[in-house]
Amino acid sequence: MNTTRRKFLKTSAMTGAAVATIGTGILAPRHAMAAWSKAAFDATDVNAALTGSYGNTDMTNSNDIEIKAPDIAENGAVVPVSVSSKIAGTESISILLPGNNTPLAATFTLSSRTEGFVSTRVKMSKTADVVAVIRANGKLYTAKKEVKVTIGGCGG
Repeated sequence: MNTTRRKFLKTSAMTGAAVATIGTGILAPRHAMAAWSKAAFDATDVNAALTGSYGNTDMTNSNDIEIKAPDIAENGAVVPVSVSSKIAGTESISILLPGNNTPLAATFTLSSRTEGFVSTRVKMSKTADVVAVIRANGKLYTAKKEVKVTIGGCGG
């Protein structure tokens, strides 16, 4: 009986310490959260999302950006998208969905030692372009690919 009490007290103390640590924010990913742009993700159009993320909307079309996504998405709730950039000095990759109410789906900040490649799944409300925006050497580059959605993900 004494061993059970000790296990209970030890487990309670460890749980309490973990909850206190999480509650104080010591384990929170502050660096990642600090870079989050609320204005960009709350924007209701592509230009406002780009301004919130990058401060401007001046983009150059580029054949060095490849977007892989299905031509026809059977279900808009889960559309696999990958973006690769052959542009030297790729700093970030953003995925925008102009057909959604909030078009900015994701922004990935890349290290100078990483390959310009991201892969994720997005939710698309209707047939629309998937737009990739790459920031490299302080400039913005873009490419797009149309994806036809047969069953809506954001409302259907």
